[in-house]
Amino acid sequence: MNVVFDFAGVVFRWHPPSLLARELPHRATTRPVIERLTAEFFQAYGGDWQEFDRGTIEVPALVERIAARTGLERWEVQRVVDGVPRELQPVPETLALMHRVKQAGHQLYYLSNMPAPYADHLEHSHSFLKGFDGGVFSSRAKMVKPDAVIYRHALQQFGARASESVFLDDHAPNIDAARAEGLRGVLFVDAAQAERELLALGVLPG
Repeated sequence: MNVVFDFAGVVFRWHPPSLLARELPHRATTRPVIERLTAEFFQAYGGDWQEFDRGTIEVPALVERIAARTGLERWEVQRVVDGVPRELQPVPETLALMHRVKQAGHQLYYLSNMPAPYADHLEHSHSFLKGFDGGVFSSRAKMVKPDAVIYRHALQQFGARASESVFLDDHAPNIDAARAEGLRGVLFVDAAQAERELLALGVLPG
C-alpha cells in the first residue's frame, strides 16, 4: 500500500488559536476573541492564506493583505507569519505510527498544503523527512487540497494507484476530495485513532 500523510495537524502540531495566543497575547485576550481572530486571519485556509499555500503570493504581499483585511498592524501579522515554524513541531505519536507503517512494508508519502518558506524550514530542520519515499508540497506544485488536481498530481509523482493508496488528513474536505479520486481516506483525530483505522483497513497487522 501507499500511505500518504498530511503534515500540519497530523505529522506536525498545528493549532492556530494557540499560535495567535502565543504571538499576539495583547490581542488574544479571551476565547471568543481568539476564535474570531483565527477565523479572520486564516479564512478557513481560503483567500489570502490559500494563495500562500498555493505559492502564488509571497510573505510581503500576504502580510499587506491580512493587515488590510483584519485591521491588525503589519508588524503583528508579520509576527504571526514568522511564528508558524515554532508551531510546527513534530508529533511523537504520529512519528511512531509512520515507523510502524514503514515496518509493515508500505510506501510512505506526504501531501501537504504548505507555503514555500515553511516547506523549506521543515526540510532543513527535520531529518526524518528523508524517510519518506516521496512527497508533494502545495506551494511547489502550485495547487492545493482539496482541489482534485493535486491528488492526481501526487499519485502521478508517487507512481501510485489510487486504489492502492490511503490518505490521512485532519481536514474533512480534504478527505472527501481524496475519496472522490479513489483513495481510501482516514480523517485524522490523533495517532491512536488513526492506527485503529489503519488496522481495520488491513494496512497494519493486527
